[in-house]
Amino acid sequence: MNMFVAIICLIVGFILLVKGADFFVDGASAIAKQLHIPAVVIGLTIVAFGTSAPELAVSISAAMKGSNDIAVGNVVGSNLFNLLIVVGVSAFIYPLHVKKSMIKKDYPIAIIGAVLLGLLAMDTLFGKMSMELSRIDGIILLIGFAIFMYLAIREGVKGRAEHKESGEEIEVQYTLDKSIFISIIGLAGIIIGGNMVVDGAKEIARAFGLSEAFIGLTIVAFGTSLPELVTSIVAAKKGESDISLGNVVGSNIFNIFFILGVSGTILPMSVANTYLYDIAILIVVSIIFFIPICKKQKVSRAMGGTMVATYMAYMVYLFVR
Repeated sequence: MNMFVAIICLIVGFILLVKGADFFVDGASAIAKQLHIPAVVIGLTIVAFGTSAPELAVSISAAMKGSNDIAVGNVVGSNLFNLLIVVGVSAFIYPLHVKKSMIKKDYPIAIIGAVLLGLLAMDTLFGKMSMELSRIDGIILLIGFAIFMYLAIREGVKGRAEHKESGEEIEVQYTLDKSIFISIIGLAGIIIGGNMVVDGAKEIARAFGLSEAFIGLTIVAFGTSLPELVTSIVAAKKGESDISLGNVVGSNIFNIFFILGVSGTILPMSVANTYLYDIAILIVVSIIFFIPICKKQKVSRAMGGTMVATYMAYMVYLFVR
């Protein structure tokens, strides 16, 4: 792929991402209303997993090809991008209100996932010469994902029962079949667009001689997180805070527990020592921003701006490193 083709891939990919996200949010929101499932559950599961499809494809492909730095860096970099840029930009556009269930359960699970990833990767503490995510580590992560899914499904069933008991009438823009079709079309646009952006960005980055680890933490992480960014911004503009924030928290949980769980189970992955610093940064910023979110039950424009500024500082750190 030459530079001209790479730039075309970027442009077309961005267009597919934007339009795909628009369709996907509309379809997912309509499905939630018609099935009487809380929007936050849809955001944490269907939307989050759908927008994380590029991360899944890239990380598994990279792991199988032995590009461990891209596989691990993609997930850690994507989670930092999701938390600081996706939430930050979305909140700056439209302040996000946070459900109590997300504060009590979902956000803490995302923090636990980051801590668990750090502990599993630190094999040098147990006498090993190098760090890696073994098959056992991968299975542990997958068990964590199964627990999260159980809690999410239980919350969805409970929310559906409460909606039915209330007898509240809902207005829907599309039929259920059409909503599902629109969601599928939107998801296809997101996945294809995300892959095109990643391919184009990687080609441009390599043309400038950037390292694989740096590409994984920045270019690939940014590219595979574009679906989350565009979807959350579109959801925020439509007033769907539950989908916007649930998308990010669910994606971060999915990235660590499922993507690295599957990747590690398929093929054990070595982890570069420098990634411990990035995982530590992910844990620290997750906790720091959790405190005000917990107190105010919202992400204000000021906090959104602070999140974006924090990510910019992290980018400067990566360049210096």
